[in-house]
Amino acid sequence: MLTDGFWGAGFRTLLMLIGIDIRRSGDFGVGTYIRNLVTALGRMGPEEEYVLIGRRGQFEDLGELGPRFRSCIYARPYDAWQSHLDFDPVIRRLGLDILHMPHRWIPYRCTGPYVVTLHDLNNILFPGQASAAKQALQRHMLVRGLGRAARVIAVSEATKRDAVKLLGLRADLFDVAPAAVDPRVAEPVTEGERERILSRYQIGDPFVLYAGRIQEHKNLPRLIEAFAVVKSELENDPRYKKLGLILIGDEITALPEVRHAVMRARIQPWVRFLGFVPLGTLRVFYATASAFLFPSLYEGFGLPPLEAMAHGTPVVASNVSSLPEVLGDAAVLVNPKNVFDIARGLREVLVDDALREELRVRGQRRTLSYSWDESARKVLEIYRQVTAPG
Repeated sequence: MLTDGFWGAGFRTLLMLIGIDIRRSGDFGVGTYIRNLVTALGRMGPEEEYVLIGRRGQFEDLGELGPRFRSCIYARPYDAWQSHLDFDPVIRRLGLDILHMPHRWIPYRCTGPYVVTLHDLNNILFPGQASAAKQALQRHMLVRGLGRAARVIAVSEATKRDAVKLLGLRADLFDVAPAAVDPRVAEPVTEGERERILSRYQIGDPFVLYAGRIQEHKNLPRLIEAFAVVKSELENDPRYKKLGLILIGDEITALPEVRHAVMRARIQPWVRFLGFVPLGTLRVFYATASAFLFPSLYEGFGLPPLEAMAHGTPVVASNVSSLPEVLGDAAVLVNPKNVFDIARGLREVLVDDALREELRVRGQRRTLSYSWDESARKVLEIYRQVTAPG
């Protein structure tokens, strides 16, 4: 049971008091990391106590965590400028041994020892419409915050390499502790669930699926162009005559060029934008898709392909960034900048039954190689190393 309130070091009865900032627990990717890491840490121990720092409603979302967890209400959003001033006094009152910021936002004032989880460098590599001044400020804050950390936990070797190369940080500052599939996402789908969800969305034909954010680096215009190529090539294949494309993620207004790509390819009747969907609905789409297509230009880790693999769905993904490291030989890897190579991979996965079965087996085996318990053990060992005397 979580208990609200502040206290100092005198409260402690165990060896280590650890604070974890959970203010992004509702986010798409980072939220999955926070929720599952906190739950897995609750299964470790028992020498540690935890203070979860966030807004009141977020604690209930984490469920029952046990008596070693307490809550500290801090209502400001993680990216509010005021947090740079008043977050540190809140933390100092808790008497923590260490603070874990499980995302790349680090307040300018943070006087106690802390560790950071670095998920990616999206805002550095793909700044979007940010002005040069804002880009420079973001880079300065990121380098300063990571550089002052006791340790930085990267979710992949690729993310570690990018941080060392692009930000000039020391390689020995980093440890790697991968993410894993959310067990709730990986739960098997019953036929009743499948029929109910597909009926609700009026889906009866085969489809290719994309799930993730609608952002520049996700490479969605090329994804759509590649789908249009394959759609044309398979128009006489009785299995895929009515093949559709479903995209799950943010509202499409986040990136207007994606809709423009659909109109240019003249495949409007075959493309559905669903926005965010409930977790149970997402599981059904993962389990039902003919293929999962993920030609992203950059990923710090890349959970959606693993989530699709957990349901036995064959995956076509990029051969760049962290994806080869994370997916290994369990996916068909393609050049994300070449529409025809993306189309080639998708076509192979759709028409080659032997390949589909091989990817199904390899994919499910691959997801089992990642474990939240193993990641939590690595993170806990980092906490202990940082707080060890001497």
